[in-house]
Amino acid sequence: MTDYGHELTFGCFVTPVAQPPMRPVELALVAERAGLDLVTYQDHPYQAAFTDTWTLMSFVAARTERIRICGNVLNLPLRPPAVLARAAAGLDLLSGGRVEMGLGAGAFWDAIAAMGGPRLEPGQAVRAIEEAIAIMRGIWAVDEPGRLRVDGEFHQVDGAKRGPAPAHPIPIRIGALKPRMLRLTGRLADGWLPSLTYLPDGPASLTAMNAHIDEGATGAGRDPAAVTRYLNIGGQFVGAGGGLFDGPPEQWAEQIADIALTHGTSGFVLVSDEPGALELFGREVAPRARELVAAERKG
Repeated sequence: MTDYGHELTFGCFVTPVAQPPMRPVELALVAERAGLDLVTYQDHPYQAAFTDTWTLMSFVAARTERIRICGNVLNLPLRPPAVLARAAAGLDLLSGGRVEMGLGAGAFWDAIAAMGGPRLEPGQAVRAIEEAIAIMRGIWAVDEPGRLRVDGEFHQVDGAKRGPAPAHPIPIRIGALKPRMLRLTGRLADGWLPSLTYLPDGPASLTAMNAHIDEGATGAGRDPAAVTRYLNIGGQFVGAGGGLFDGPPEQWAEQIADIALTHGTSGFVLVSDEPGALELFGREVAPRARELVAAERKG
């Protein structure tokens, strides 16, 4: 068992549909009323059926009061890191410290290239995201002396001014699945944000993947517990219990508590565009899962 001891976070993963344009905004409001901590949106700038994710996040921040906002995950090949860092700091200031950063190295390379982005090999994508993190943290580091210089292979800045500082330390979570990117997550990132549907053996895959993250963290002199582990999950709420995330809210809560205590996952993000599902997740699943985890930790 690997319980990193983090408080549980519950969020939602909403499709950023362009029609009707207010639909993903309305679902964010539902999530906030239901008590969820986080609303996230996928980022595929080449998808014409979607509203631009950063534009949507900014609008949602203006329409909400408490819930945190994050890309899940932002498409780094199409979002220059220095500009993205300034955008994130600005939105964090405007929203009162409610921005979180989810980064993806890129996957759909034909579509990325069609939008004018680079086409990278896996090893190149790892190096590119490492350079991007250095640039973003450098932009936010207003107390560091001098202007920012990062002479990367894929991302460069040469004398960029630092700032503005965000309202709070913006956590950077990486959507990663392969060993090299997982070790990079352990070395450099604040968190990990994969999707359950991409784990080959379901939650059992988390054991080996967490080991890669822990290896990267330990090799960099970091405490593995410094890296929070989130997970995008999906399923259905039904009366009779079935398999994983296929049953009543109480069963969902028990399964979430088991994953949290066994694998150290502390963030659970529901992939759903159904208001009723978001309500159940926030009002019934989240508090019960927190109770179960707290009781087990005390015991």
